[in-house]
Amino acid sequence: MTDHDEHAMATSHTGVHADHADHHGGEHGVHDTSVHHDSHADHGGHAGHGADHVAQFRKLFWINLIIAVPVIAFSTMFAMLLGYAVPDVPGGRWIAPLLGTVMYVVGGRPFLTGAISEIRSRTPGMMLLIGLAITVAFFASWGASLGLLHHELEFWWELALLIVIMLLGHWVEMRSLAQTTSALDSLAALLPDEAEKVDGERIITVSPADLQVGDLVVVRPGGSVPADGRIVDGRADMDESMVTGESRPVARGVGDAVTAGTVATDSGLRVEITATGDDTALAGIQRLVTEAQNSSSRAQRLADRAAGWLFWFALGTAAITAVAWAIVGDPDASVVRAITVLVIACPHALGLAIPLVVSIATERAARGGVLIKDRLALEGMRTVNAVLFDKTGTLTKGEPTVTAIEASGDLDDNTVLALAAAAEADSEHPLARAIVKAAEERGLSLPRASGFSSSPAVGVTATVEGHEIRVGGPRLLDEIGGQEVHAATSWRDEGAIILHVVRDGAVLGGLRLADEIRPESREAVDALHKLGVEVVMITGDAEAVALAVGHELGIDRVFAGVRPEDKASKVAALQQEGKKVAMVGDGVNDAPALAQADVGIAIGAGTDVAIASAGVILASSDPRSVLSVIELSRASYRKMQQNLWWGAGYNLIAVPLAAGVLAPIGFVLPMSVGAILMSLSTIVVALNAQLLRRLDLSPAASTRAVLDR
Repeated sequence: MTDHDEHAMATSHTGVHADHADHHGGEHGVHDTSVHHDSHADHGGHAGHGADHVAQFRKLFWINLIIAVPVIAFSTMFAMLLGYAVPDVPGGRWIAPLLGTVMYVVGGRPFLTGAISEIRSRTPGMMLLIGLAITVAFFASWGASLGLLHHELEFWWELALLIVIMLLGHWVEMRSLAQTTSALDSLAALLPDEAEKVDGERIITVSPADLQVGDLVVVRPGGSVPADGRIVDGRADMDESMVTGESRPVARGVGDAVTAGTVATDSGLRVEITATGDDTALAGIQRLVTEAQNSSSRAQRLADRAAGWLFWFALGTAAITAVAWAIVGDPDASVVRAITVLVIACPHALGLAIPLVVSIATERAARGGVLIKDRLALEGMRTVNAVLFDKTGTLTKGEPTVTAIEASGDLDDNTVLALAAAAEADSEHPLARAIVKAAEERGLSLPRASGFSSSPAVGVTATVEGHEIRVGGPRLLDEIGGQEVHAATSWRDEGAIILHVVRDGAVLGGLRLADEIRPESREAVDALHKLGVEVVMITGDAEAVALAVGHELGIDRVFAGVRPEDKASKVAALQQEGKKVAMVGDGVNDAPALAQADVGIAIGAGTDVAIASAGVILASSDPRSVLSVIELSRASYRKMQQNLWWGAGYNLIAVPLAAGVLAPIGFVLPMSVGAILMSLSTIVVALNAQLLRRLDLSPAASTRAVLDR
């Protein structure tokens, strides 16, 4: 193999500079617009399920809050606690019982059905504890209202407060967890709505679902491939970023395989279908997303565990209380004390402990460019000890940039760049835009060009100042018999894209283009190392490209040349090493890995499916935002623990006192004192959660806080 052969293979692998005059032309633009509009419309339709739950709890909260006002006002026990007389209106003594019954049936329904579900699954938690408290309060209150039980057991005010506070907590919780997009819908949206199938001498429009293996389809410039296939006619630069994550278009020709959902950027193709439906690579990614999401959804929530323990604690204490008071010969006190224990164990503060923290943390995070979708992801980030970054679009900008210029002869770099930019000015190819942008950033004045033309896999040609200027890859050099610039050898070893500028058949110089590393990436890596977190990079790029980026950033481990379907397995391999893995990515190919990771973090500028598969979304593309997530996770977890102790601590103290554990020395906790303690506990939890608002979660502040420790 000659040097030129190696050169051609290396450069064609990374994306040969090829352009067409109709690149990004009218047909391309029309197609893209319709697809994106359709996909967003679909997302809106499928986003309603989470929003329905939020609306349900919001509506229930406001309805029950309105009803609770007369229930509490006409509750005789509440009037006695505050020392006022119940309003004397006709039928006033039945207002609290009747409206309280409405609240129990309507407002309590979500908790009662949840309690039944927890009983059936034998996993007592928050719903069963709430259901037990409101049910005992309901029947005890009716007994007291009808004169069948002691008047102290009239808990209508307590029932109303409990239902309202719990509905508020669940509304806050559902709102913070509501998801407005579907990963699977976003994946499906990559496929075109229609496919053009060759039928003899005709071309007919069919649904991609109707295609069969062996069918021949036409893919027009700017069009998406409807199913996996093999090119039988034509050559094009394929945009595979939505599936592979690779930022540069990849040259594909006759005999090459193409994947459903990828886009022919500059030329039309004829493709023979080799796989359809569930057999396509895109469908495989869908399955991986579904499996990983399902496997990660079984995690047990912290508040539910606490509620489960409190359920058995309250139930056991109530039973012991009933038996103990019966033994000492006071049956009435036995019933009163046992019921009081079950009602006073109601988790007012516990029900708000987690949702309030999540709600405030979510708000503070959003101000710092971090969007929290999954509470479990927020809790889990504090234990992460390995962060896996996708390279393209995450650590790098995901777009080619001119990083070096070498001029031949007496010319300087600016002259070579200006001539190349002038020739490329009429092209919309990503590499052309990068060259023109580099010239603009240097403030260069571009000479006028005319006669622009392009040749796939060779380059572009234009007349500039009376000279023929050509810009292209190794095939251009082969055509003119020219020699590459001296620096090309080292550029190639680094995996860069190499273009040469030719004037009237003579090589003027070379351009090095690469995916530019974000300036914030090094600071993010250093801060993660300061926290003792291993930094890993994964990419579909060639090993030379990946190692160059990894070395520059000081990354601990690099996975290069990883196929889309293998990214999730790399995450799983790290997890098998005992690592708690956070995955940061922005492409469709990252979706299974994001879902597989202990915490999935999507760059907000990425694709809908990556965002839908992640638990945390970085609204900006600043990788330092990962530090914001870690700082937020640790701070919010501390608040969750503190609030759980406040919420549960009330029960741990008040329940035994209500049971009469100090009765031998003449003290039994009065209901009035229990009610005050209950309210104070809820207030303390709410105020403690508010302290999270003092956090500065901007990426720069969070990273600097870590580096300065």
